[in-house]
Amino acid sequence: MANVKIYNINGEVVGTTDLSATHFEVKTKPSVIHTVVVALLANKRAATANTKTRGEVSGGGKKPWRQKGTGRARHGSTRSPIWVGGGVTFGPRANRNFTVKINRKLKRLALFMVLSDRVKHEKLLVVDNFPIEEPKTKLMASWMKKLPIGRKALVVIKESNPILMRMVRNLSNIQLVTVNSLNVADLVKYPTIVFEQAAIPEFEIIYK
Repeated sequence: MANVKIYNINGEVVGTTDLSATHFEVKTKPSVIHTVVVALLANKRAATANTKTRGEVSGGGKKPWRQKGTGRARHGSTRSPIWVGGGVTFGPRANRNFTVKINRKLKRLALFMVLSDRVKHEKLLVVDNFPIEEPKTKLMASWMKKLPIGRKALVVIKESNPILMRMVRNLSNIQLVTVNSLNVADLVKYPTIVFEQAAIPEFEIIYK
């Protein structure tokens, strides 16, 4: 079993805890993590760019000029793609689908791999608890400075807490998530993961 240090909000080591080998001692395969991250990011994409075809632009009900005798090229509609203001050929459409299918088992495996990598490199910390005194961003920032987290960190808590969310939302280098909303795309963005102690057994129950 993996063993990690438990800190208090003053940055002091107050103990250690054992982590399940099933979740935190999995051999890392970068190709698996890459596949899952690409799929998750692709599934977030929204096809917002949308061009109009010649059938959707306005105008063009009348032939611009007669077929012969003008000396100009023949045209049947000002909605043609070769006209300024005409339709667009092969442009992006809003009905594009970027969804990549990925099975649940692979997503879970990639999640365990990233967490195991953080444990291996001592980049996964456990904090005994976050005492809520008042919803001050300054207070959360002072706690984070006392922990050995480096520049950026992902904080994982047991359940949604509006006060903690308010304390973190203006800290650009800290992201707060609940244990049931963990995903690989978030984990790989942050070099350090901070688990609330109560979130660990909850995580092991959810992903048993």
